[in-house]
Amino acid sequence: MASPDDMARAVSESMAQRTGRTLEEWVAVVEASGLDPLDQLSVRRWLKQEHGIAQNSQWAIAFEVAGRHGWVMPTADEFADQMYAGKKQPLRPLHDQVVALAASVGPEATVEGRATYTPIVHRRQFAAVGPGPRNTVRVGLRFRDAPDDERIVPAKGFAQATHWTHLVVGDDPGWLEGLLRQAYEQNA
Repeated sequence: MASPDDMARAVSESMAQRTGRTLEEWVAVVEASGLDPLDQLSVRRWLKQEHGIAQNSQWAIAFEVAGRHGWVMPTADEFADQMYAGKKQPLRPLHDQVVALAASVGPEATVEGRATYTPIVHRRQFAAVGPGPRNTVRVGLRFRDAPDDERIVPAKGFAQATHWTHLVVGDDPGWLEGLLRQAYEQNA
C-alpha cells in the first residue's frame, strides 16, 4: 500500500489535468482565501463548496497548504494518543496490544496512523484498530475469503474491514493472532 506521501504525490501529479490548476496554484488560491491554512477540514470544505474539488484533491491541497505553514503529520502513536484521550484512555493499553499483535504476524506488516483508527498494512490494509462503541476497542479485519469464526461478524463501514470484533478492557487479544495472520496473507 502506498504511504500517505506517495498518495499525495500521485494526486498532485495529475492535479492540473483534473482541476485546471497545479498544486502550486491551488496553494496560492487557498492562501489568498483568508482561511486558516492549518484548519484542514475548513480548507477541504471550502475547496468542495466553492470550487467543486473532488475528495482526493481536497486532501492533497489541504495537506500541502498546512505543511507549508508548519503542520507535521502526527505519528501513529500521536494519532492514538488523540483517539484515546479523556474517558477512552483506559482502552489505550488494549489498543496497543492488538496493534503490536497485528504488526507481528508478518515481516512486511506496517503500522500507520489515522485520526479515527490505526491501520495495519501489508501491501493493502489488512487490519484496523480503533475505539468502538460502549467502551470497546474495535478490531476490523479485511478478508477475501473469510474464515468461519463466530467471534467475528461482517463489518459495517469501518476502515475497509470486511469483518470485525469488539474487545473490552481485560480481554486477552491473543485469540486474534490466527485471524490477523490470515488477513495479512490474504492482503499480500
